[in-house]
Amino acid sequence: MRFGDFLRTAVLLFAGAATACAVVAIAGARAKDDTSLLYVAVAWWVVATAIGLWMGRGAHAIEGIARLLADARSTQTLPEVEPGRVLFNRMWALALATIATGGLAWFLPQVPAIGAGFFLLAALWWRRQPSAVQAIEERDGVRFYVERTSPFAPTKLIRTPGFRKNVPAPTDVQRTSA
Repeated sequence: MRFGDFLRTAVLLFAGAATACAVVAIAGARAKDDTSLLYVAVAWWVVATAIGLWMGRGAHAIEGIARLLADARSTQTLPEVEPGRVLFNRMWALALATIATGGLAWFLPQVPAIGAGFFLLAALWWRRQPSAVQAIEERDGVRFYVERTSPFAPTKLIRTPGFRKNVPAPTDVQRTSA
């Protein structure tokens, strides 16, 4: 699976997890008739949104992703494309955390409310990372793929040849006098 596509999917999965946790937190708070929890949860979500927007404002790759790109193993052959397996191996912890926090909503609706804020923060923080990876791929003429590893092993990337994007700079235009 291409790394940029993986990052796009991860952002959508984090946003979906935030939405699911928010819905069950609201349902749990309404079942207990706890309006103060709703006010605190909405305030936390606003703070998490502001933090996520602030941290994700740059157009560059964050340190962890830049390190992954730099440590990518080079190869001349394309890896097997197994997006389902790669997503499951890399995102199982998110699914487990979402299910666990959602399951606690009827007993402790505060837990999914807090989890929703953290998932929202992560989604907004990573929202520009696919574009940063795509810019690096176009600049260097490579493609990055997520390597198939164990679900408990760290993520590793594979670098394959790609196509470089050649765009003339505004200063490259020759000016002729009439």
